[in-house]
Amino acid sequence: MARKKTKAYPESFRKEAVRMADQPDRSAADVARELGIHVGQIYNWRTQFNKLSKGQFTVADGTNYSVTEKAEIRKLKKEVAKLKEERDFLKKATAYFAKVDP
Repeated sequence: MARKKTKAYPESFRKEAVRMADQPDRSAADVARELGIHVGQIYNWRTQFNKLSKGQFTVADGTNYSVTEKAEIRKLKKEVAKLKEERDFLKKATAYFAKVDP
């Protein structure tokens, strides 16, 4: 079964949806129904904007990263994960060979 492709909404649309849902006379469900999106999207976007402040795509953990720095961080995280897998495999192999009697 093929995966359904999700629609990417521009940041301005997401910010406006969150702003509308934050108004005291409107609920997130009403805004979602009006915009034709799932109410969970509004909650997710609100969390993202609150957590990452105004620069959703450039600020992480309170530090402003450029696009190249974010790409480097992503690459390094993948490399760390790969090295951890290799380390765990070598630990298991060492334990196996240590148990084998010649």
